[in-house]
Amino acid sequence: MEEKAEVCNGTDRVLSAESEPDSSPLQWSKWQLLDSILPTGGFAHSLGLEAAMQAHIVSDPEKDLQTFVIHVLENTGSLLLPFVYAATKSPDLQTLKQLDTILDATLTNEISRKASVSQGSALMRVSASVFTEIPSLKAMRSVCLSNGDVCFHHAPIFGLVCGLLGIDSETSQRAFMFMAMRDITSAATRLNLVGPLGGAVLQHRVSFVAEEILKKWKNRDVDVACQTSPLLDTVQGCHSYLFSRLFCS
Repeated sequence: MEEKAEVCNGTDRVLSAESEPDSSPLQWSKWQLLDSILPTGGFAHSLGLEAAMQAHIVSDPEKDLQTFVIHVLENTGSLLLPFVYAATKSPDLQTLKQLDTILDATLTNEISRKASVSQGSALMRVSASVFTEIPSLKAMRSVCLSNGDVCFHHAPIFGLVCGLLGIDSETSQRAFMFMAMRDITSAATRLNLVGPLGGAVLQHRVSFVAEEILKKWKNRDVDVACQTSPLLDTVQGCHSYLFSRLFCS
């Protein structure tokens, strides 16, 4: 019971983002969380790009690809940032369960739901093993696995980890947007839509738009989470029907 009480209260936060925003340990943890070498499985997903290519929604890398990336980021901001924000502000077991249940009911297609659960489960497992200075991560994971009442969706898990690491809510939301942009740019490169240099140029160009999307959707309540580009969500839902595919989603 004592362990569960500690888990629910989230009392073992290592750092406070409000009091020590520039502390060196926090910076190292933040960079590691965003590092592509962290095995969370993000690069196994194209965020619907592969299906969009085969549906000829994205056919011209010069015109269609950038528009598609921006629409994906808009969807990420409008639908998922509220969950990242809420979990970062209250990184405890009760909030995680509530957000996880709401997001599970909100995601509208099975492909995106499975992708979210896959990445979230991997992130929770990796974080519990890597950030051992936060024992409540391992304890929360154990409690959730034993009870079987949490799906481990990616957005609330990411917010939870950021909150327990002491990363402030705006940085956690910007980081989540960055990962979406990074993953879809990587997918575009592996699908031969752009080369590695072209992907880097695209990511830099879109980053300015991504910042405006972040400003538009940050710090919003879960109650207003929504899809802004439903066509992209529909296309991603068709991913499992593709004749050949490189990615899981």
